[in-house]
Amino acid sequence: MVLDINAIQKILPHRYPFLLVDAIEEMEPSKRIVGIKNVTINESYFQGHFPGQPIMPGVLIIESLAQTGGVLLLTEVPDRANKLIYFVAIDNARFRRPVVPGDQLRLELTVVSCRGTFCKLEGRATVNGELAAEATMMCKMVDVQTEQAPAAEPAGKAR
Repeated sequence: MVLDINAIQKILPHRYPFLLVDAIEEMEPSKRIVGIKNVTINESYFQGHFPGQPIMPGVLIIESLAQTGGVLLLTEVPDRANKLIYFVAIDNARFRRPVVPGDQLRLELTVVSCRGTFCKLEGRATVNGELAAEATMMCKMVDVQTEQAPAAEPAGKAR
């Protein structure tokens, strides 16, 4: 294991219940990373998704991939405590099999390109070697103090 949960928490700002990567098994700085998410019945989302047939929501599988990519991208940033990584696009997301309690997600990401503060990564989530989900993700690194999420546009008046 390259990084345990304590080391991950020193890199990512996420915390329970939204920290969705448990360990890093492999890492080539600026190139690729392999993370692990242990999926347990104790996850809060299983209470409602779905009672009697718990399935990890696909968006959270993508978020697990994104957080693993965040570890890779933030590892070499000296002032990472002052940085956040925002999604700017998710393309070609596909879900191939349900992820259920007891599964261990292997989260593999490869950097496709980085230009300035923007990066593009390709990710694959597998369970026992079987593809569960895949996506291409674009993200942007921003400063915590100066960057704020854009305000929502007000809805137009009804006619």
